[in-house]
Amino acid sequence: MSPSIRTLDHIVHLTPPGTIYKTAKQFRELGFNVIAGGTHAGGLTANSLIVLPDGTYLELISFTHPESHYPHSSPSHDARHHHQWANKENGWVAYAFLGAPDAAPPISAILNGRLQAASSETRYSPEVSGGRTRPDGVEIKWELTTPARWAEKEGGSRLPFFCGDVTPRELRVPTRPESNTVHPNGAQGVAHLRVLAPPCTFAAVSAEFTAILGEAPIEGPAGAHVWLLDLLPGGATVAPELKLHPRLLLCEPDASDEAEVRFVESHGAGLFEVGVRVDEDGEKRGSSETPFGRIAWVPASV
Repeated sequence: MSPSIRTLDHIVHLTPPGTIYKTAKQFRELGFNVIAGGTHAGGLTANSLIVLPDGTYLELISFTHPESHYPHSSPSHDARHHHQWANKENGWVAYAFLGAPDAAPPISAILNGRLQAASSETRYSPEVSGGRTRPDGVEIKWELTTPARWAEKEGGSRLPFFCGDVTPRELRVPTRPESNTVHPNGAQGVAHLRVLAPPCTFAAVSAEFTAILGEAPIEGPAGAHVWLLDLLPGGATVAPELKLHPRLLLCEPDASDEAEVRFVESHGAGLFEVGVRVDEDGEKRGSSETPFGRIAWVPASV
């Protein structure tokens, strides 16, 4: 049986080199409980995590040093220069669905078959290994399936990548103790991912999503296309009261919103906003800046 490849796993937020602690403080000021993540294999990046009750998480990540820190032509300089995030602008740089390292055929082959059948030129690269070491010394390993040309600037953040655990997922996503998932702002889970696309590429991006997710979109408000994503296995155990599925929204930019217009002009199609479900009786409403990205606060009943 083919694995589900429409389950939201986590969302990546990139900030300038050396700012991981500053960024963690900024997200705490937004009412999130931020916990230390660790240093990734190779030592080029470090992260902090915001684990949500639905089992998904926000990954706050930054390079440990700018590229100029490394001796020119050294292996570390080359690795930093060619890193997947090296050419990306700060903000919501990527989003991951849950992968399956033991899938046969592999997820990349499944996706490429669907994309080819849809006459799309988009392709996913063969799976590669990844990992990081937690502050407590525990080594975590996973397998990534990423879009081809993902590391290039024009690769954008419009398409998902896939992260499949080789070590147990609870090592990567520490939902225990339960206090890890309790947030002062009342965050319960991810409500939506809002991807913006200029009118000239909207239909093409919609076709990519349809092929990748294996399902046509639902027509949403103001012409937006909407896909319902699967809930994480075990997410109901973490938060049994949370039944609403996260949504992938594809929208054209609002011409009256300068930030949306600037984003599309700079990025092309890409992830612009993350919607977070919050308690009905909480204070969070509207939206906030991260300051490199936008968070929409969505009441839990919506």
